[in-house]
Parts: sequence; structure tokens; C-alpha cells
Amino acid sequence: METPVGPVPLPETAHPRTTEPERALIGNAHREHPLESAMPRPLLFLDVDGPLNPFRAEHADLPDSYVAHPMRPTGWEPPARPLRVRLNPHHGEALLALPYDLVWATTWEEDANTMIGPLLGLPELPVVAFPHVDRFAPGLFFKTRRLVEYAAGRPFAWVDDGITARDITWVRRNHLSDALLHPVDPAIGLWEKDFELLADWPEDMGLVD
Repeated sequence: METPVGPVPLPETAHPRTTEPERALIGNAHREHPLESAMPRPLLFLDVDGPLNPFRAEHADLPDSYVAHPMRPTGWEPPARPLRVRLNPHHGEALLALPYDLVWATTWEEDANTMIGPLLGLPELPVVAFPHVDRFAPGLFFKTRRLVEYAAGRPFAWVDDGITARDITWVRRNHLSDALLHPVDPAIGLWEKDFELLADWPEDMGLVD
């Protein structure tokens, strides 16, 4: 397989991509941002399994830059076999180049900082905890309400393989700022077009200078 090149070493793919209607570009641009010049950068909520670790991908379909790592996150103890986590080390640099404040939003929780981040070259990041899964509305992804609470009105983007139309609708109705909910196919992971979308969205929404 040809090794990808460029600032985000992820080649164009023949896989079906997420279409515009499936993306949740939740724009509340009509809600004024009177202190826009003083606003912090938007948040980028990062899932691990799916976007960064395309766990449903066939090995031959992944770029050569992916490396497989055996891991035992918290609670994954013998006799269970270690998880095979496939990561692209170039993703860390690409994520840090985006106009966001990065936040882990994954069931790996603190293990994302100790096991995943160092392999990507990421610094220690804030982590969203999901302590009360049973509180969330039936049919709603268990992360959705918690991420809106964490954002507290701040614009955010979110990449995850678990986002559905119900989550998109709920965020549109309950989050008081702009949001980009971007579903990622766990058989593909993050590719060049995903990074391009993430790079362009804050500027398109007037959230950064």
C-alpha cells in the first residue's frame, strides 16, 4: 500500500464518506456573540475507538502509517486478551494544528492520557467523565447530554462513531451555541477530509479570527 504523504498523512479513499445531510452542522449564528473577540476557541471532543482507533477496519484497508498496540485499559484484566489498538502517530500533530481546545470524550477516560496520548504525541488533555450513564434519555447516546453540560454554552465539535440523528436533534434543541457533530465510520477512522472539515468549520462559523 502506498504510504500517504502531506501534513495529514491520510490519502483520499474510495470508501463512502459521510454526506452533507448526515453531518450535524448545528449553527446558531443568529444568536449573537457580543464578546466574540474575547471568546475562547471551540472545544473538540475526541473519541478513541472509531475515530482514532478504527477497530472495525480490515488491516489491508488502513494506511501503512497505522501501528497496532496491545493494550489493557482499566478493567481489561487477564484472562482477557489485550485489546489491539491501531493508531496513526501522525494524528497527534494534525489534531494539535486544529483551531480547538482538545478534550477526551471517551470511555477510556484517564487511560486516554496515559495510553493513547503519548503514542500520538499529545500532551495531557482534559477528560470528560461519564459517571451516571443510567441518567440519560432512552435512545440518546450516553455521551451527548454530558458533553453539552461540559461545554456549558461554548461552541464545540465532536467526532465519534456513536453519534446518531437523535443526538443531532437533541443538541440542536439544547445547546445554546454552534456545534459540529461529525459521525466517523469505525471501519475507516479519521481521514484527510475529516481534518479538512474540522479545520474549516470554526472559521466558517465565525468562531475564530
